[in-house]
Amino acid sequence: MALALQEAEAAAQRGEVPVGAVIVSEGNVVASAGNRTRELADPTAHAEMLVIRQACRELSSERLPGHDLYVTLEPCPMCAAAISFSRLRRLYFGAADEKGGGTVNGVRFFASPTCHHRPDIYPGLGEAEAARLLKDFFRERRDP
Repeated sequence: MALALQEAEAAAQRGEVPVGAVIVSEGNVVASAGNRTRELADPTAHAEMLVIRQACRELSSERLPGHDLYVTLEPCPMCAAAISFSRLRRLYFGAADEKGGGTVNGVRFFASPTCHHRPDIYPGLGEAEAARLLKDFFRERRDP
């Protein structure tokens, strides 16, 4: 999670919402990314989407069984779907997202009867630091 937090900090420095993600297999980092929606003018360029794409390219596979995703914020429904489709084994996330989350909040994508693959979910890892990054980022924009 430390590397995901570093990716989130780098995203904030680029003016992006501070979310970072890392995919790991057997203790080895396969891919890491931070949000780039503004930089790429792409609403799908969430950290989770970018890191899944990078890992799939790296492994020449559209599926990532046996791989774990660490992300600083609870994935949205779009990212939850990508996590399911890529068959990631485990999802670890920091801060819960009561407004936009899609795993333990909101639509709870993995609880849907039409969800084909459900990763094991471990919320709250690095939660305090992830939440602080997000709160500081939005406070600076609200109160310049």
